[in-house]
Amino acid sequence: MSDIPLNVPVDTAKLRIEKTAVRRIPTEAFYYLLELRYLWITYNSVTSVDTGSFYNLKVLHELRLDGNMISMFPWESLKEMPRLRTLDLHNNRLTNVPNEAVPFLLNITYLDLSSNKLSTLPPDLMDIWPPFNGAPISTNATQKVVLGLQDNPWFCDCKISKLIELSKMADTPVVLMDLFLTCSGPENLSGVLFQRAELDNCVKPSVMTSATKITSPLGSNVLLRCDATGLPTPTLYWEKSDGSPVNNAVQESPGEGVRWSIMSVHGILYKDAGDYRCRAKNEAGSTEATISLSVAGSISTTTPLLISSITTGPTSLDSTFSPPTDVPTLTIITSTVLPKTSTFATVLIKPSPTPGNNMQKSSSKQGKPKPGGTGKKLAADEKSKKSDASMSVKDLKIVEETSDTAVLLWAADGLPKDAPITVVYSPYGEDDSKRTIETNVGSGKVFLEGLSTGMRYSVCLVAKGSAPGKDPCIDFYTLDDVEDGGQSQLFMIISGIACALVLPLIALLLYKILALYCKARNPSPDEEELEKDSYVKFETISMKQRTLNPNQTEIWARRPTRESERMLLCSRSSIDSQMTYKSDSSRSEYLC
Repeated sequence: MSDIPLNVPVDTAKLRIEKTAVRRIPTEAFYYLLELRYLWITYNSVTSVDTGSFYNLKVLHELRLDGNMISMFPWESLKEMPRLRTLDLHNNRLTNVPNEAVPFLLNITYLDLSSNKLSTLPPDLMDIWPPFNGAPISTNATQKVVLGLQDNPWFCDCKISKLIELSKMADTPVVLMDLFLTCSGPENLSGVLFQRAELDNCVKPSVMTSATKITSPLGSNVLLRCDATGLPTPTLYWEKSDGSPVNNAVQESPGEGVRWSIMSVHGILYKDAGDYRCRAKNEAGSTEATISLSVAGSISTTTPLLISSITTGPTSLDSTFSPPTDVPTLTIITSTVLPKTSTFATVLIKPSPTPGNNMQKSSSKQGKPKPGGTGKKLAADEKSKKSDASMSVKDLKIVEETSDTAVLLWAADGLPKDAPITVVYSPYGEDDSKRTIETNVGSGKVFLEGLSTGMRYSVCLVAKGSAPGKDPCIDFYTLDDVEDGGQSQLFMIISGIACALVLPLIALLLYKILALYCKARNPSPDEEELEKDSYVKFETISMKQRTLNPNQTEIWARRPTRESERMLLCSRSSIDSQMTYKSDSSRSEYLC
C-alpha cells in the first residue's frame, strides 16, 4: 500500500495504517470521516504531511504518527482538531519546534517528541503549563500533562532552562516520561544529567517600578518607569489590565543584564485610569509589576445658554441656597475640596430664544430689571472687557543674541508699569521644557541666559489683563559657538603640520626597509665565491671501535663537489661518541 485508502467507511471511529509504503498524507485525506476519534499512521515511510491533511476532523482525540521519517510537521494543522489531546511524533526526524507552534499545543495533554533530532525548544512552550503559566498547581492526576523528550541531542542553554528546572521539581502537573534527560552540549555540559546541570548567564528577570500607585490631575501628562535585570538582557512590554498592549513607550539597555522603559500618557482622561503592567521577559522566564493610575478632577462642559445674572455670596456648606424656581440653574461640580465656609457662585441661565418664543412674555414673568440691576452689570462687564482687550504688550523683539544668551525688549500699551508679566521661553516645539521669568511691564526688557548654542527658541509674554489667547510671541536663534569653531580650526592646522612632518619620516623608513630587503636578495660577489668554496677539510680518524649510543640520531647528507662525491655525516650524538669505525658492510664514516 503506497497511498492512503479512500474507501474507508464513513462511520469509522478508529483507523490504523501501519507498516505500509505510504510516503505522503495528502490534503483532506480524511475529511469525510466525521466520527473519527483515533488515527494511527505509524511505522510507515511518511516524509510529507500537508497543512490540510487533517481537515474536518473535529472530534479526533488521538493522533499518532510515530515511526516515520517526518522532518517538518505542519503545527498549524492542529487547529482543525480542537478536541485533540494526544499527539505522538516520537521516532521521527524533527529538528525543531517553532515558536508559532505553541498556541496550537494548549489543549494537548500527551505530547511525545522523543527519539528525534531536537536540540532546543521555544522558551514559550513551557509557559503553557503549570507552574510556568501562573496557574495553581493541582494534585488531581487527571489534569497532568505527559511529555516525552528523551533521546534527543539537547543543547543545554538558557532556551531550555525551564525544562531543566522542571526536571528538578517534584510533584508537578507536568510529568516527564524519562527523568534522566542528558545534555549533549555545550562541551562543558556534555553527558551531564538535567538534574545536575548548572547554566551560566541564565537569570530570570526581576522588575522594579518607580511607584505602585499614581494619582494625576485630569488632562496632565504622566510618565511611568520600569526597570528590569536578568540574563540574557530582558525585554520590557507594557499592557493594560485588559491585556491590550501600550505602544507609546521607549526602552534602553545601559549595559548587559539591565534594561529600563518609560511609558508616557499625554493629556490623561478617565478612560486612561486603571492598572498598567510592566512585563520583563527573557529566555529564562518572565516577571511583571503593576502600577495603578488614578485620575483626579472633572471635565467642564459648555452649553449654548444665555447668562442672565450672576449672584455670589458667602455661605456655609451646611446651609442651602434656593434659586428662583422659574429660572433654570446650572450646577458646576469640581474635585476641589471646599473649606467649611467658602464663597460660591450660582449661575442663573435662560435658554436661547427660538423662533416662535415670545421674549416679551418671558420678560414679563421675570419682572423688569431694576435700576442698577443685572442689565447695568452686564454692560459694565462688557465695557471692562473692551478696555482690557485694548491693553497689550507690543513691539516684541530680540537684541544682542550670543551663543547662550539673548536680550528681549518690549513696549507696553495701556498696561501700568508695575503690572506683573511672565516671560515664557523654551526650545522651539519642546513645550515640556518651558522656563519662566517673572518681571513687570515697566522694565521693558529681560535677560535670557542658559540657552543652547545654535538652537531655535520661542519666547512669549503673558501679562495679566491682556486679551486671552493673544499673548505676543517671537522666535529667534542663538549664535554658533565661535570659540569652538576656532578650536576646531586650530586643531586642523596642528594636524596638517604634524602630517607634513611625519609623512617624510615614514617614507624614509620605508626606503630603508626596501633597501635592506633588496640587499638580502642580491648577495655580493665575495659572498657568492665564499659559498662555492666553503668546504670543511678533515682528517680520517684512526679506525677504532666506538661506543654505541642508542639515543644518537644520524642524518646522512649527500653533497656534490668538483673532485668527487663525498658523504658527510651530521651527527647529534653525545660527546662521548666521537669515534667512527669501518666495517665491511657499511660505508666510510667521518667526523665532520
